[in-house]
Formats: sequence, C-alpha cells, structure tokens
Amino acid sequence: MNRCWLLPIVFLGCAPVSFAAPKAAPNIVVVLADDLGTGDLGCYNKDSKIPTPHLDKLAAEGMRFTDAHSPSSVCTPTRYGLLTGRYAWRTRLKQGVFQGYDTPLIEPERLTVASLLKKHGYATGCIGKWHLGLGSEKPTDYTKPLKPGPNALGFDYYFGIPASLDMVPYVFVENERCVELPTAKVEDSKGQREGGLGFWRGGPIAPSFKHVDVLPVCTRKSLEFLDRHAKESPGKPFFLYLPLSGPHTPWLPTKDFVGKSQAGAYGDFTVQVDDSVGQVLAALDRLKLRDNTLVIVTSDNGAHWLPEDIQKFGHRSNGNLRGQKADIHEGGHRVPFIARWPGKIKPGTTSEQTICLTDLLATCAAIVEEKLPDQAGEDSVSILPALRGEKLEKPLREAIVHHSANGLFAIRQGPWKLIDGLGSGGFTAPRTEKPADGGPTGQLYHLADDPLERHNLYQKQPEVVARLQALLKQYQERGRSR
Repeated sequence: MNRCWLLPIVFLGCAPVSFAAPKAAPNIVVVLADDLGTGDLGCYNKDSKIPTPHLDKLAAEGMRFTDAHSPSSVCTPTRYGLLTGRYAWRTRLKQGVFQGYDTPLIEPERLTVASLLKKHGYATGCIGKWHLGLGSEKPTDYTKPLKPGPNALGFDYYFGIPASLDMVPYVFVENERCVELPTAKVEDSKGQREGGLGFWRGGPIAPSFKHVDVLPVCTRKSLEFLDRHAKESPGKPFFLYLPLSGPHTPWLPTKDFVGKSQAGAYGDFTVQVDDSVGQVLAALDRLKLRDNTLVIVTSDNGAHWLPEDIQKFGHRSNGNLRGQKADIHEGGHRVPFIARWPGKIKPGTTSEQTICLTDLLATCAAIVEEKLPDQAGEDSVSILPALRGEKLEKPLREAIVHHSANGLFAIRQGPWKLIDGLGSGGFTAPRTEKPADGGPTGQLYHLADDPLERHNLYQKQPEVVARLQALLKQYQERGRSR
C-alpha cells in the first residue's frame, strides 16, 4: 500500500490519528552506548584488550557497518540527531553539551523516532541516559513534574538519569517525576581516572543514589519493560531505546566485572556494557521475540581514550583512527554500528556504506512505509536498502556533516573529508590553530588513501575544497541535507 500521503500527527491541525502498523511490523531495539569506541569491540579490532562476546556474536548474526558516524563528537547533539533525524547545530545548541538543569532541546512539535512509531501502533520506551533537557523552567525544578520530557516526545515510558553520570543532579527519573529528590550532596571526585573512579562533579544527589548502580538498574528496567510488554501486549510491536550510561566516566564496574579486561577500569566497565547488551538479547530469546526484532547497537561518539591510556594498556579504543571523543577527526565520530534482523539482514555481513545516526528516523519511516514530510528528518536518509543487502548503484548519502565539541564543521563526501578550520575542535591539542603565513586555512583528507588523516591536501586540491565548501554552505543555509 502506498502510504506517501500519511503525515505525522504533530503537523496536522486536527485530533491525533493512529495508523495500524504493517503486518508483522518488527520490534525495534536501539542500544546507544556512551563513549564506546570502534576499537573496543573484538569484531572491529582483533587486538582489542576488552572481551565483548555478546557484541561480537551480534555482529556475526547480523551486519557490521565500517563507516558509521555520529552527527557530533559529543553526546547531547548526537542524541538529538538520532531521535529527530536533524543535525543539532540547526538548533540553539551550537557547541558543547547540556547540563542536568537545562530545558529540552527537542521542540515539542518535532517528529521523533518514538512519535513516528507510536503513531503506527508501537509501544515505546526509553530507559537510560536522556541528556536532552527536562522541564519547562531553567534551571529545571526537580520537585515539579518534568514536562516536557521523553513522554511528550512519543515515549510511553521513561526511566533513567537526566544527563551524563558525571553531571548533577544525581537522581533517577521515572516518566515525569523524580523518583527521589536530590536533597543530599556528594563531593567532587577530583577528576581521578584511576582506581575505577573516572570523574564526576560534586553537587546535589538523591540520598539513596549510587553511581555504580545506574548501569545495572537501567539494564534491569529494560528487561522489565520487555517482560511487561510480552505479558500485557503480546503481538503489539514495540520500540525500545536504550541509551546506556557507560562506558562514559565514571568508570565503575561492579565487582563481577573487575579485572575482566586488560584495559583497566574503563575496559572492565566496557565488559559490563557488553553484558548488559547480552542480557537484553537473552530476554528477546526467552520471550521468543528474536525473529521479529531489529536490534541496533551503536555509540554516541568515539571513546575518551588518551595517548597515555594507549601507552599504558596497549589498547586503542578508537582503533588506529586519529583523535578521540569531542574531536573533528575520525576518532571523534566514527562509531561501531551493528544491526541484526533475522530473515532480513544476512548474518556475518559488513557494509561500507557511509551512514549517520540521524538516519534512524528515515529508516524507521521506511520500515512502517511512511514518507517523511519536508519539515521532519531534514538530515535523515533511510539505510534500509543497505540493511537488506541490496546492490546499490550509488551511495545512500550525498554527504555527511560532522561537528566537533567546540563547533568546528567538517563535511564528508565519498573519500574526501573537508574540515573547515585547523586543530581538533575538541579534546586533543591543539584544539584550535591559527593558520601560518601562506599555510592552509583548513584541512582536506582523502580517507581512502589516508584513513589516519596525516596528509593535509587542502592547498593541493583547491577544486575539491571549493566544491565541498559550497556543499557545506548549501546544507547550512537550506536547512536540510536530504
């Protein structure tokens, strides 16, 4: 059936309309790890010092993308892009990330993956790290209903933490209420990276809140969501978005995982993340949901893994890529992306298609056979053809725009990557760099020949620079890239 005429209810000036999902509509589970690098997974890096058996098995049972990217090299803008299909730099957030007391970044009327699927008969849940703002007051008042929040954006159920596990307030939120108010105080961790502590800021905390509990509690809540859905709504499709709190700092593996890697507390915490994914996959098997469930596991940006960490442990969280989390170079935004969908995705396959996490919205729209309106998913392209293993005559995407922590832009088209300035734009020194007399004012790399971004061709390829600059300007001014 042609559904091109169907518009999302958020753009209609009438009462909400619900459409039945296509016959045998798949369940969709999206796991978004926090600061997980491609080099952490054995299926991407045979020399990884971190055992990831569940993720490796998932890759063997599905498809592994080798050129997947987050729309930003830090988390809040990536989360915005994943749920809305739109680059976050088009919003008020031009650089950096939100804090725990910020108001929502996603506009209430904007179509999200959750609201799209809910309209098509899906039960929707989000469990884990939100980090997109809560409430209508700034600073957020946690004594009041946290409206708007995930529930206002299409999620039937939400449980998790407001922001990163190193940001105050340290509380759990369930739907639109704080589970326990942050009436106590916790001291700053003093920025430690050793001893399993990582880093957290001092400030308000709920009296019973323990940082080490967050990953296990959210994993348990996700299993409860699956069990409850199977019992109460058998046969109804569901969308579960699981933005994990790890392996972002603080690195706090529970005792069962201490010493399970050869990459210190970070590696042990990553083993626990892998185990959390394994528990979700086991629940799908136990509930006989595996065969009709699309599972996607990815990360919000590259790992925060320093040169001294590489030297100490001999482990490369971002593989051999240049840079790390927050940077404009590949280590900042090239992420693992694994998808399994029995009967649809051929096991043990890889895709070299260049994709972006903003593509989730258009992909879900294609699954439920709906055409996205012009005012939604402005930077989203369906990757369904790649998932199905179709032979493609041209790339799915014309180009991808990358964005660093401090707002440095880059654009990637084919093998060419243009960075609109010098420096990393993130955590790696130099973050910014002034052009030398007669030197290049930007960076241009041919990733097919130079995947480590060592040879700046900016002055040797002026025609390529001009073409990519024009395309980037077009995307910025037009308000869309699809």
